[in-house]
Amino acid sequence: MHIEMRHLRTIKAIDEAGSLARAADQLHITQSALSHQIKHLEEQTGVELFVRRSKPMQLTAAGRRLLQSAEKILPEMAALEEQFKGILSGKTGRLHIAIECHACFEWLFPVLEQFRKAWGEVDVDIRPGLSFDALPALQKEEVDLVVSSDPEDIPGVEFIPLFDYAPVFVAAATHPLAQKDWVEAADFAGETLITYPVDRARLDVFTELLTPAGVEPAAQRKVELTAVILLLVASNRGVAVLPDWVVREVKYSSDYVTRPITENGLTKRLYAAVRSDDVSRPFVSHFIRLARTEPVKLQRQ
Repeated sequence: MHIEMRHLRTIKAIDEAGSLARAADQLHITQSALSHQIKHLEEQTGVELFVRRSKPMQLTAAGRRLLQSAEKILPEMAALEEQFKGILSGKTGRLHIAIECHACFEWLFPVLEQFRKAWGEVDVDIRPGLSFDALPALQKEEVDLVVSSDPEDIPGVEFIPLFDYAPVFVAAATHPLAQKDWVEAADFAGETLITYPVDRARLDVFTELLTPAGVEPAAQRKVELTAVILLLVASNRGVAVLPDWVVREVKYSSDYVTRPITENGLTKRLYAAVRSDDVSRPFVSHFIRLARTEPVKLQRQ
């Protein structure tokens, strides 16, 4: 049995119109063409769908069953068509984001709040990219954008620069290193370093400073929440290195000091990794524009 969408529209139109002539007008076809459709439909189903010589035209039991399906399927297909139109016009879609940066939630939520106001029909989700291979997932279309500080040469993927940030040393105001104008790799040798619970390859303090210098901290303590890291630092339980957007409020607290990493400071860049085919999608472009501007506001506070 092969029933087409036009068959469902036909049976619904005839039921609503009550005659072939009015149904044909409603469907914008000739009465002869409509009669041919009915014949073809009954051949496909193998049953009679209309009570012959009844006025108005009436459906048989089989016809009413098919009508029930038509009344369910046709609105679903109409809604699907509208969704596809929205996708083609760039008004709707999916933006599932993976984050390879534990502290990025600090600026991402303000970005998403602005994004939501402009793109309410876009399905947004966030997945911590540290718990799975985010870039392969991007290639497989399991996610749509990856926030990363490590650009790679991947076919079909573009790394779009978002903003630069500075990893900053944070210590209690009473800590001996608070007297220095900046800190160096050797300063960490006797310290407990408090970090997020991620691999060292994703921590700036290791990739940009300690590992190249061959320096190991006295101990490493892993903590999930930024607020807890700062609490431990203020209690002189260790020191930390955090992105500048995280320590914006710490700058004005007498409990902490922040210092540059090395005399000249360190600078890192965040990127949005996006499939090349999606770069021009309006809502993707808008998200990237917001992700370039909102975090800078936090850095300046």
